[in-house]
Amino acid sequence: MKKLVVLLLLSMPVWGQANKAIRLIDGMQKKYKSMGSFSANFSYQTDGGNPMNGSITVKGTKFRLKTAGQEIFNNGKEVATYIKEINEVNISAFDPADGDLNPAKIYTFDKKGYKFTLVGESGGIATVEMVPGGKAAQVKHISLKINTADFTVKSWTIVNKSGKKQLFSVTKLNPKAGADDTFFTFNKKAFPGVEVNDLR
Repeated sequence: MKKLVVLLLLSMPVWGQANKAIRLIDGMQKKYKSMGSFSANFSYQTDGGNPMNGSITVKGTKFRLKTAGQEIFNNGKEVATYIKEINEVNISAFDPADGDLNPAKIYTFDKKGYKFTLVGESGGIATVEMVPGGKAAQVKHISLKINTADFTVKSWTIVNKSGKKQLFSVTKLNPKAGADDTFFTFNKKAFPGVEVNDLR
């Protein structure tokens, strides 16, 4: 009996950290969902490589993501990936069940698929570690830094199964982007001469 009590006491801080981590994630997702439509600028780099810049606009399940050399349009029905260097776009059907954690999904992912741990908290910034539960997941874990005062995301690091790291840092947030639905659909007229590959 004494051993059971000791084990329960030792596990209480772990439960407390997990609960706080989930509260932070809930607060973060609720905040971004309430925005309706928002945009953000960010920097990103892979394993110490040169940092590059990108931008994203999100509205519900729709998003438009621009990174070095490519732009992704997701209107909730189809995904168009435009590659600037070869002036080519690949269009495929949108699959909401796609498990890839891209910069758009970091705000809307399904919490049921992850285990959360509060790693630390300093200067008003909490670090939450997320570990996917599925064996087929390509991600090993994600470290998400959240402002505890307003629940905004400051940065996140994605580590895949092979140990490769990707760091994303938010540099600017516009909570009132006011993007029209057409903004998330690829318009080939805006890209003269583009080669369209319809993979649907």
